Amino acid sequence: MIALNTIGGLLIAGGRSTRFGAEKAMALFGGAPMMDRAARLFVGLPRYAISVRAGSGAEARARQLGAEVLYDDPALPSGPLAGVLSGLAWAKARNFEFLATAPCDAPRLPCDMVTRLSEQIGAAPAAFAMTRAGEHPLCTLWSIALYESLNERLRSGDHPAVRAFLAESGARAVEFSDTDAFANANTPTALAALEFGA
Repeated sequence: MIALNTIGGLLIAGGRSTRFGAEKAMALFGGAPMMDRAARLFVGLPRYAISVRAGSGAEARARQLGAEVLYDDPALPSGPLAGVLSGLAWAKARNFEFLATAPCDAPRLPCDMVTRLSEQIGAAPAAFAMTRAGEHPLCTLWSIALYESLNERLRSGDHPAVRAFLAESGARAVEFSDTDAFANANTPTALAALEFGA
């Protein structure tokens, strides 16, 4: 098992929310911004950061939460792996050995997700959650050793699918039984279904 004190956390909240129609990180879930609920996943870690877009509500909220704020490198192709790369650089600079990531639009993630991934990663460079619904590639524990290969890939102008990069890297899938816990709120309707069972 990987010791939790060697892991930094990263909440990915820098997406454009095009399907949601508004900034989904700030949509209310349980009376608070959805990103607050997702950030609780990192309570047991020494530090966590939030990847945001400059000028966004998520940026302001991250500062209110006392989290470190990260931005994607504008020279890189846009997409979630650009956020992961900034997180890996942040974690590396703080001498963490691993980075745990989660998306801001999954407010019901299991509180033991990071622990489970740390128990199952073994010698693999990354471990990600999988349920009967499929892979959840942003619910991942990444070794800092992946920084170089991901940096090289993105600086070549290519942004692969997160699933594809994990597969190429030899990441390990970790089974979780609660499919609903990993559901994403990509639309207001999906968010209502997660919160109220609508």
